[in-house]
Amino acid sequence: MRPSRPQGPAPRRTLRSPKALAALGLASIACGVAVTATTHASEVNFAGSVQLDYLFVPTDEAARRFTFDGFTTELSLKLSADVSEHIAVQVKTCYGCHGFEIGAAYVDFRPADDVVLRAGRFTPAFGDFPVRHDPANHLTSDKPLPYDMGRMLHLRDWNMSVLPAPYVDSGLQVGWTPRLGDDVDLELEAYVVGGLRGNSDATDVDFVQSRSGDFYYVDNNSSPTVGGRVALRANVGDGLLALGASAMYGTYDPDNELDVLLLGADFVLRFESWALRAEYLVRRTRMALGADPASSFRYGPGADGTYDPFSLKQGFYGELSFPLGPVEGVARVDGLRRTGNVALSSELRKDSLVVRYTLGTNFTIQRDWRVKLSAELYDFSDFDDEVALHLGVVGAF
Repeated sequence: MRPSRPQGPAPRRTLRSPKALAALGLASIACGVAVTATTHASEVNFAGSVQLDYLFVPTDEAARRFTFDGFTTELSLKLSADVSEHIAVQVKTCYGCHGFEIGAAYVDFRPADDVVLRAGRFTPAFGDFPVRHDPANHLTSDKPLPYDMGRMLHLRDWNMSVLPAPYVDSGLQVGWTPRLGDDVDLELEAYVVGGLRGNSDATDVDFVQSRSGDFYYVDNNSSPTVGGRVALRANVGDGLLALGASAMYGTYDPDNELDVLLLGADFVLRFESWALRAEYLVRRTRMALGADPASSFRYGPGADGTYDPFSLKQGFYGELSFPLGPVEGVARVDGLRRTGNVALSSELRKDSLVVRYTLGTNFTIQRDWRVKLSAELYDFSDFDDEVALHLGVVGAF
């Protein structure tokens, strides 16, 4: 039986010669990242992955109205360097439908073997999937619905997901990984970052403002967001069991009045070539009601005569990957549910739900070259049900 593909970071190439460093610098600049290599770096690593995906919606002749069908390309390039025994740096760029963006630019300081202080622009620790969001590190062409960033059907109606991955922000994060035994590890992380963003009259978070240079990569309200994650990992026989919990809280509007709370729980069980993963996310978002809510919202006040200023968006997925003869199979059920008032222009109801069922396979042509096939059935409460078919080609280096 062919061993399963590792679910960790993509394979890395180690570059140490001056010529290799020079070539790497030119390649990074060409991809939108300026890299300065110093003589203090003892080891420089370069890794990346690229995916071409074609989305076809056979149940609708004009799917372009509510999704990005056709071809899309995702690219991830990462440069990391060990500056000294206690200091490392990383710069990462990504390319997608939004163009080039900086996915990471930070320095890690390790005062002790189990303590890391991270400063710069990075993905705050939240959930299990964001650590493997690069296209070579998960089995389907698109991401689970709680973390979707633009590939789901009716993405604009739903304002995408609970927390699109990768969510990248600037700030400080401290991590502590004490060992509880030979087979048990504990991961504790806490951070202070700029936080999610939106307008003063917003009814939801505007994720474009968090990843677009047009709005500047700075905090929009001078009030940081705090968060953290705890995870327990244990080796169980020849397998791995992991449990995690995450939280994030802050305000997202310029006036510092609209708060948002995110909570998450994740579970991973791996044994030989089998892996079962599950996550649940919830985001409670305060909406700006304005001076006259009746003119802006579809539903009226409650029994007490007041408008509820909160919306609740929940997301979940359960995914099983397994050997299927010479290929890998994946079966997934995921979904989103949103409750709360909606704007007059919204096509969602006060309680809306979408559940998606996915079956897919991965064909390994060579070690770092794979083909992804998947079929998805969308069950919408507010729109016609749809079928989506994905054909993806991904390479890692």
